[in-house]
Amino acid sequence: MQYWLIKTEPEEWSWKQQVKSANEGAEWSGVRNFQASKNLRNMKIRDKCFFYHTGKTKSIMGIVEVKKEAFLDKSDKTRKFVSVAVKALYPLKKEVSLKEIKKNKDFRDFALVKQSRLSVMKVNLKYWKKICKMGKV
Repeated sequence: MQYWLIKTEPEEWSWKQQVKSANEGAEWSGVRNFQASKNLRNMKIRDKCFFYHTGKTKSIMGIVEVKKEAFLDKSDKTRKFVSVAVKALYPLKKEVSLKEIKKNKDFRDFALVKQSRLSVMKVNLKYWKKICKMGKV
């Protein structure tokens, strides 16, 4: 199993909407960065992802699971980019903010700190466990 972090603007797709999509899950589409798209292509069914709100919130809200591996993103007319489908598993008991992560020197090499604009990123097990602990999961 691999671990990831996926970002969304809460005005476009929020944690609440993700939860409402229930077991059907939701297509994670619209990613147009090649590195982020490569990360989507590397996701496997049952991989876990932190669900991160960008914008004003800048916090990890919950955990989702990959339900369907990479397929062509219907919104991409170039047919170069892919989507995955994810379903909500559970919220973090305590949201973990970017501010908290940046304060902790253990995260200085974490992609969320180093490549803050990347919308889909791999999370190693060490960071996954630390964030889960911070989020009281």
